[in-house]
Amino acid sequence: MRYVRYQKGLDQPKFGWILNDLVGELEGTPFGDYRRKEAETSLSSVRLLAPVLPGKIIGVEVNFQNPGLESAGGFPEIPSIYLKPPSSVIGTRQTIFLPPQSQLVEHEIHLAVVIGRSGRWIAPDRVNDYIFGYTIATDITARDLQDTDRSSGRARAFDTFLPLGPWIETDLDIIDILMTCRVKNELRQMASTREMIFSIPQVVAFISSIMTLNTGDIILAGSPSGAGPLIPGDLVQSTIEGIGDLFNPVVREKAR
Repeated sequence: MRYVRYQKGLDQPKFGWILNDLVGELEGTPFGDYRRKEAETSLSSVRLLAPVLPGKIIGVEVNFQNPGLESAGGFPEIPSIYLKPPSSVIGTRQTIFLPPQSQLVEHEIHLAVVIGRSGRWIAPDRVNDYIFGYTIATDITARDLQDTDRSSGRARAFDTFLPLGPWIETDLDIIDILMTCRVKNELRQMASTREMIFSIPQVVAFISSIMTLNTGDIILAGSPSGAGPLIPGDLVQSTIEGIGDLFNPVVREKAR
């Protein structure tokens, strides 16, 4: 099943479900009790929003195999994680703003795990009981600020720095799916989830050993090599097999 958040005209945002090229309204939310109305509204006639408004967002920094890691001393022994604020979230077709404080902003594609119910100390073999579904994330980082700050806190936290969407897919086999990121149709990143160093169950179990994961939280499961710079006028297309495409234009924000 595919679940969306959408807006038609000036109406209030709603949760919905997708059938082919139609969207139907949900009475309630997909994370609790709801009733599905008929899918009778054309998907092209609504604006898709970020499919979830997470309470927290946890990312994994290095989680894909590449020769550079091996030559630098091997793969990490445990996941390295970071946090992003919910205010960084936008939806598909919404604009990524390059902040005036940074001259080097880069993209990363991630498979985003959507948590379906709260849990702490989740065992790897129980992880699927806590996952609601998956969506696409384009994680944005002001790389020069990350270098000068020696921390990714500010560099990853700007508004619009986490496009999510276009919807949540609840029926997805994540063992071996292709992830690609293109900028102005130039292929920048490509890898399969089979190349992950830590599996999704390992990542979720590790993070839940540190903090409680709540319904609607997002985990960014790692990005393959090839992340590159963005400039005004770019269009970022992040694609994950079995989910779809996430598109976001890039604009320079004016200093105030």
